[in-house]
Amino acid sequence: MTQDRNAAGAQIPQPRPEVESLQAYSAPLEGRRQMLRLDFNENTIGPSPQVVEALRSIPADHIAIYPEYDGLQQAVIANLALPLQPEQVGLFNGVDAAIHAIFHAYGDRGETLLTTAPTFGYYTPCAQMQGMQIQAVPYEGAAFAFPFEAIRQALLEPAGGRAPRLLLLCNPNNPTGTRLAPQRILELAAAAPHTLVVVDELYEAFTGDSVLPHANFNATPNLLVLRSLAKTAGLAGLRIGFAIGHAAVVDRVSRVTGPYDINSFAVTAAFAALKDQAYVDGYVAEVIAARAWLAEQLQAAGVPHHVEGGNYLLLWPQRDPAVVDQELRVAGILVRAMGGKPLIDGSLRVSIGTLAQMQRFWSAYCSIEGLAG
Repeated sequence: MTQDRNAAGAQIPQPRPEVESLQAYSAPLEGRRQMLRLDFNENTIGPSPQVVEALRSIPADHIAIYPEYDGLQQAVIANLALPLQPEQVGLFNGVDAAIHAIFHAYGDRGETLLTTAPTFGYYTPCAQMQGMQIQAVPYEGAAFAFPFEAIRQALLEPAGGRAPRLLLLCNPNNPTGTRLAPQRILELAAAAPHTLVVVDELYEAFTGDSVLPHANFNATPNLLVLRSLAKTAGLAGLRIGFAIGHAAVVDRVSRVTGPYDINSFAVTAAFAALKDQAYVDGYVAEVIAARAWLAEQLQAAGVPHHVEGGNYLLLWPQRDPAVVDQELRVAGILVRAMGGKPLIDGSLRVSIGTLAQMQRFWSAYCSIEGLAG
């Protein structure tokens, strides 16, 4: 192995081989705050005024105190209105941290991550850093249908005879919007008791396909569901997420995190956001209406596109996607180019915001593409 050296010629300590070959997940670029952010599926208007007021009311001396989490699990359960116990709700510094912890707790060198393609890009580096093999099953056809039978076969008849350690499903899937009905998810979990089936439900509110109301974690303790307040409640900048499942699984995943990973500001904001569900519901309804409006415009203009679930859709420009992406940026609008991703190379993923925001996007897009908007 070649030893790296610094400018003075001193040898730099070598990391694990998995880290040395790792390609980190591509995070958003800097300088986004003054632009219309339709690139990372964020809430586009900000959190409830109750959240802002709660943050402003934090006493100065509380900043010097380690965060306290008492009652937050109960607040999550009350918001979900499900018969859960507090120990079934894990608290994490965003769902990214929960995903990272799941791989640390359950992933190991030589084990297999089973997932779909394309899907959320962070799953791959998390698996790679544990030395895992990745089996990514493509979505099917022009409609990006969920490859249920192929996934089921990979669980029941795994290559090498060893069941996948993890099955990770983004539902609805980012970036295709593909949806899988709750009963089908439960079928997969029941069929593969030795595989931890993780369902990433960050975009569920924009679709309504949650497996949580149907789950019996005593019958399928290998099922774990991820939720967040980033996409709906507008807390992406504060980083807070939840893992919900059997208490023993939540405990194991929580063991590999730090004792104070979630900061006090995020805890305060989460309490306020969970209390103001009406604000979240109103924002979600606005996004769903704007998604339908934009899809109508794309259809009428003959722009190839795909929309199914989540607060985003895919479209295929007639010009070079990189050029369209850059010209939208010049116009103050950010989208996400899907270059190099399987099945959707050449497309742009457009996050959905309010109707006024989507009208602004459509006007700019029509001007750039020479369409009659």
